[in-house]
This record gives sequence, C-alpha cells and structure tokens, in this order.
Amino acid sequence: MSDALVIIPTYNEIENIDAIVNAIFAKHPAFHILVVDDNSPDGTAARVATLQNSYKDHLFILNREEKKGLGVAYIAGFKWALSRDYQFVFEMDADYSHDPNDLARLYAACKDDSFDVAVGSRYVKGVNVVNWPLGRVLLSYFASMYVRFITGLPVKDATAGFICFRREVLEAINFEKIQFVGYAFQVELKFKAWLKGFKIKEVSVIFTNRALGKSKMNTSIFSEAIFGIMTMKLRSIFNRKQYEQK
Repeated sequence: MSDALVIIPTYNEIENIDAIVNAIFAKHPAFHILVVDDNSPDGTAARVATLQNSYKDHLFILNREEKKGLGVAYIAGFKWALSRDYQFVFEMDADYSHDPNDLARLYAACKDDSFDVAVGSRYVKGVNVVNWPLGRVLLSYFASMYVRFITGLPVKDATAGFICFRREVLEAINFEKIQFVGYAFQVELKFKAWLKGFKIKEVSVIFTNRALGKSKMNTSIFSEAIFGIMTMKLRSIFNRKQYEQK
C-alpha cells in the first residue's frame, strides 16, 4: 500500500491523460493515482480504464455523474483517500501544467521536512509561468496579492492548485462547510489549514500552460475568487472557533 495518492480531476482530458499518468508512474512508481472524472463526453474515463490494465492496483478512477466544479471533484477525491490509509494526498492538474518531477519535492517537504501543506508555487521566487498570455499572468499574480492583503494568508501563490497535504490537514477540514467550488476553492483550503495552525511551505515550481485540450478557466471562476474572498474572511472573524478548531 502506497502512502501517497495523486488526485487528478478530469473533464475532457483525453488528449492529456495518457501522458500525465505515464509520466507520474515513470518518476514515482510507488505512488497511486486517483482520476476523478466528471462524466467526460470525450471518453477520458474509458481511457483511464484501459490504462488500469498497465497499472493494476496503482491507478484508480472515481466516476461522477456530472460536472459540478473543481472543488466538488477534489472533495470527492479527498473523501476517497481518507477512507483508505494514504498519508500524503496531492492535487494535480491533468494538462501537464504541473511537472511530475516536482511531486518528489512536495512530498519531501511534507514527509521529510514535517510541513503539513506543500504548495507548488509559481510566485515564491519571481514569476515562474510559461506560455500564459500576459493578461492572465497579471490577473493570477494580483489575485494572489489580493488574497494575502484581505486574509493575511502568508502564501504568495494562494490560488495554486499543485499541492501536497498531510492526511491530518484533510481530516481537520469540514468539507460540508466548504464555500467555494471553483478557483477560490484552492484559496479556501489553504486559508482554513492556516487558521487551524498547520504549517505551509511554498516550493518553487515552473507552471507551463497546457499545450493540448481546452482550459476550464472563465470569468465567473475569477469572480468567485475576487468577490468571495472578502466574505470568507468575514466569516472566519465571526466564526473563528469553527475555523481554528482542529
């Protein structure tokens, strides 16, 4: 039984799923992967089922009936992980924007250096983003600055989605109280972990824009992040015991 599980949410990632699964197992054969597929019409789930023949007892799939948002998919994956004995649980995109080589560094930050959360950070050392339009880089960068200003969260890449959690962090978070399902979901997880006193480490990574497939990002997702952060901060003030309790 592996102690590490990489959760990859998918929706129409047939062009990327082979490459990312094969790359992860090539670098980290002891890790397990859980693909959480939101009923992709392009056959992503069927392709994962075929790949399972090559990675028996290491590659798993959780089929969901419909697309309800990134946060909902990850929560389903977290619950699946917590029902088993995984000690380190990763969030990772399917589109190769997150380098499988960096999984080892996030894992080491939690397992060897005793951090509770390791964030693959685009902004801890300058701006490490490749092939993104300038406007999107600026929007992402200043969104993270905005989060730090409003919440006090000491993370330079608050919206990052390449993360390793110790099991204890996920056990301490009440998923039924999660407010966001889109872009801001990543902020909310880090914010709640920080308020509960868990130690967060930012590990510098290079983020590369997807080469294949279509981005799921849209203006409504950014709106959730920008306009919801203030509400999240206010709720944490008025319900501080709930946020901080481990």
